[in-house]
Amino acid sequence: MFDTILVPLDGSQMADCVLPHVAAIAGPFNAEVTLLRMLEKNQTVPSAQLFDLLNWQINKTRSALYLEKIKALFQETGIRTHTLVLEGLVAEGIAEYAQQQGMKLIVLSSHGRSGLTQWGISSITQKIILIAQTSLLIVRAHQYGNYSDKLSTAPLYKNILVPLDGSQRAENVLPVVTQLAQFHKSQVHLVHVVETPEMARQMPPASEDIELANRVVERNREEAEHYLEHLKSRSYLKDIDVRTHLITSENATVALHQLEEQEQIDIVTFNAHGYSGHHQWPYGSMVNHFILYGRAPLLIVQDLPFRQEPISPELSTFKRIEY
Repeated sequence: MFDTILVPLDGSQMADCVLPHVAAIAGPFNAEVTLLRMLEKNQTVPSAQLFDLLNWQINKTRSALYLEKIKALFQETGIRTHTLVLEGLVAEGIAEYAQQQGMKLIVLSSHGRSGLTQWGISSITQKIILIAQTSLLIVRAHQYGNYSDKLSTAPLYKNILVPLDGSQRAENVLPVVTQLAQFHKSQVHLVHVVETPEMARQMPPASEDIELANRVVERNREEAEHYLEHLKSRSYLKDIDVRTHLITSENATVALHQLEEQEQIDIVTFNAHGYSGHHQWPYGSMVNHFILYGRAPLLIVQDLPFRQEPISPELSTFKRIEY
């Protein structure tokens, strides 16, 4: 599944918040990790080119040393790791490299060296999320710390939240969740939200309208109970600590965020699309909401087919930096 993982880093502590999560994902999948530093070269006037070239060489050297230091941390835990410094447009270059190399997962910090903002993710992270064609793990930068000395090998994900809408498409995330849960000895929270039907708002609902809405909710709850019990009994979940949640709410998104906080969830997992997802958009509406407003790390398993589009050297947005 996730045998190759791409980790873009920009040298900041906020970006480094992803490092424990890279180790937590690479372990269960025996993945090979590529640490990538994308340098965006400034355009300067001819009179400043010599000075700019000197700074450029210094930045390249610093970036290489920075990545090598992190590589040593991963190698201490037995994770195969490579480092790479590229030159080009940051978001476009990261997504392009992931596409060319067939990376199975990109691990991103919600914010980097530009600092925390009022937005849930930075502009660079948002661009990568929108144009990348692979699965993603988004780590919230407000959780950042200093991981320069040692990476812990202790289980990181004690509670895993898995929202499901009853579709087989949404269940595409379960094999990944199972492997994570077995490795981290996690409790898996399978949750289904039954939304109350929307009624006409022009006037107070009549008694027959309320009765109809209650009947619909009750019917949907019955089906959801059978669905969750059926999921829980599947063979690949037999040795997993599974807890099911059936919630009735006027707003499924709000209910899921409340459950995330209530159960102290360590990671939220979604398939990129559910029952109503359309292939012309990279993510469904619920996933988009958690990208922007979620508090816990978010793992998105992309289910759209990978489109391998050859890129000519003339149009490439990045180039490899040789030493």
